[in-house]
Amino acid sequence: MNVYVDFIGYAASAFIVGSFLVHNNIRLLRIINGIGCVLFVIYGYFINSWPVILPNVFIFLVQVYYLFIYKKTIEK
Repeated sequence: MNVYVDFIGYAASAFIVGSFLVHNNIRLLRIINGIGCVLFVIYGYFINSWPVILPNVFIFLVQVYYLFIYKKTIEK
């Protein structure tokens, strides 16, 4: 496999694991996890793996929802 594709996969894993290390800042946790999801979607595309792409798209959309849409409803 291409070394760049492997790097994307390792970076995605690092971001996901890193998001679990954030304890007191939920917003930062969601941003880091979202970056990991996007990287996993890119990785899944390169390895042609729908089981990697689909759940990460869904998780990314959940992160965006909680970062932007849900935040606006709380502020009102």
